[in-house]
Amino acid sequence: MEFNCVRDCSQCCIEREYYPTKKFGKVGVLILGEEKERIESLARAHKIKLRILPRIGVSYENQLGPDRIIAYQMMGREQNGNTCPFLDTESTERSSHNGFVCKIYDQRPLACRAYPLIENDPPTLDSKCKFCQNGQTATGNLGGETEAIIQIKSKMATGAPIIWRYATGTGEAEDMPQIRKGWIRDLTL
Repeated sequence: MEFNCVRDCSQCCIEREYYPTKKFGKVGVLILGEEKERIESLARAHKIKLRILPRIGVSYENQLGPDRIIAYQMMGREQNGNTCPFLDTESTERSSHNGFVCKIYDQRPLACRAYPLIENDPPTLDSKCKFCQNGQTATGNLGGETEAIIQIKSKMATGAPIIWRYATGTGEAEDMPQIRKGWIRDLTL
């Protein structure tokens, strides 16, 4: 079956998750370094307030933080990190599947183009996607999404021995005591 967005759904643009654990806070949409300036420019053109934080950094020696940031994250506009700033929830205009409209759909980040594929090895469908929750399996038409995942992986490839993740300090009010903010060395790799 070919992948299609579920009617009336905009869930992937609204809900953010804690990753890799709750202490890191909710993550935003992955923005590669080369995409950051373009996304900020689009926000200015649409008069949208953005909050972009670091996401992944690398270092070559054991130190207190990364030498270089290789990816950023665009946080949601709500206090808890949810709802993409570019998602038009105010307009009566709707997308082709009757969900909310993305104001930058044709210029959206690679991470958005890759969805519902997530970067596992090999890439898999996100189990949180409503299409996938309905027991559907996409067997075709994911060429663009696959290409986007390949581009992301290639642009984030690094020979650095130390990977850092940025804890966003963002989440649900009841989770805030567990959530940190700032760089945390990724010891899972």
